[in-house]
Amino acid sequence: MNDALYLRAVGIAVAVQPDYSFSLPAVRALARMGRLRLEKPVTFLVGENGTGKSTLLEAIAAAWGFNPESGTRNFRFSTARTHAELYRSLVLQRGPRRPRDGFFLRAESFYNVATEIDRLDEIAPLKGAYGGRSLHEQSHGESFLALVLNRFSGSGLYLLDEPEAALSPTRQLALLAALDGLVRKNSQFLIATHSPLLLAYPNAEIFVLSERGIEKTPYRQTEPYLLTKRFLEAPKRMLNELLGTEEEAFEAR
Repeated sequence: MNDALYLRAVGIAVAVQPDYSFSLPAVRALARMGRLRLEKPVTFLVGENGTGKSTLLEAIAAAWGFNPESGTRNFRFSTARTHAELYRSLVLQRGPRRPRDGFFLRAESFYNVATEIDRLDEIAPLKGAYGGRSLHEQSHGESFLALVLNRFSGSGLYLLDEPEAALSPTRQLALLAALDGLVRKNSQFLIATHSPLLLAYPNAEIFVLSERGIEKTPYRQTEPYLLTKRFLEAPKRMLNELLGTEEEAFEAR
């Protein structure tokens, strides 16, 4: 196991306050396997909607001490208490080194994070650490990437939940470059994603979450890669299968 990692494994103990999350495939699988070992600086969680990858990531973030809605360990805002109680039952195996930085970032609650940053900036100057401009004055993709580029300083643990929801393909590639720069600065990432672009990061560890369990999977065997490859190689045939259209209709577009 890599001693350089801040988070080395995730396990699950006896349910403290069992709720809906304990019925999710990813959580049931983690309970069966005992613990999930992390071996690389970048780990991806992949799975269909409803498997529990985002719920598991949120629980890991909360167990580490991050705000469940997004932010650092110092963010204490709460717009709605919707996070699962799963975090109370997680057991995190930490590495010998402590991260100097950290952030839990989820695309779906990014608006709330931007609002909290503006609120805190009124108390003490804070926007400089986020690019010097209110995140609300930028597009969703611009502000999301601005936060990563300006706020993530390295030597940190960063948890990202479906970041591609905020980013165009071009900006996803920019995120890959930023991620690599931070990894070279001794950072660790745990990312839940559907993006075949992000999953292409070299030497990353990819875990596919499904009803079968949690399986380490090569990039070219993941569903996002295979589905994208299938579409790009034969878009006419795939659209015909999906929509019942003829190839001539595709040609007319």
